[in-house]
Amino acid sequence: MLDFGYYNMDCMEGMREFPDKYFDLAIVDPPYGGVTKGGYMSNQVSGGIARNRNDYVLDLWGQEAPSRAYFDELFRVSKNQVIWGGNYFIEQINRNSQCWLVWDKIKPEGVMYADVELAWTSFDQAAKIFHFTWNGMLQGDMKNKEYKIHPTQKPKALYKWVLSNYAKPQDIILDTHVGSASSLIACEEMGFNYVGFELSKSYYELSKKRLDTFNAQISLMDFIE
Repeated sequence: MLDFGYYNMDCMEGMREFPDKYFDLAIVDPPYGGVTKGGYMSNQVSGGIARNRNDYVLDLWGQEAPSRAYFDELFRVSKNQVIWGGNYFIEQINRNSQCWLVWDKIKPEGVMYADVELAWTSFDQAAKIFHFTWNGMLQGDMKNKEYKIHPTQKPKALYKWVLSNYAKPQDIILDTHVGSASSLIACEEMGFNYVGFELSKSYYELSKKRLDTFNAQISLMDFIE
């Protein structure tokens, strides 16, 4: 079995390392499939690498949505799940939920991107909404602005909100598609053990650097105190 940590590997291979219901909560954001995801990606493709207008590097492995087998394995290894983009995976998930999460990006009218993002959850609770600006240069926490390294990056504040509402102390967290590492940074900040997977080598290196930088800053603050 793998140790807690962050791995540059296929999540299907990684999840096979763990016994049933090992993870208390999986918080995942799988690729939706198709050439675009929420309008972030451009059509400029060259040599297997694409760049969107903000010059993010896009590995094209992520263009296909996960199969039913992915969700079956996700449900096998985790007790509860929060699946961002769940509205794209209704057939693959094949389970009902009354506790949908809504992230309101608080963006101006007329902007082409979606006003909200939805997450399917396994929880038997009321639906909830999280309001946090995430629109170009504007972010909900401008004093601690996050540098964007991934076209579908979500704010750390969103993951902290999910963890605050749906995780208990000592829970073990799984993220199968880490991307920018916002989820892992939230786990580090809140004291949760985790396992994360990212298949793309380029995104893994970028997000690992972001995660390492965060941990180095925390260590420095602890030393100063």
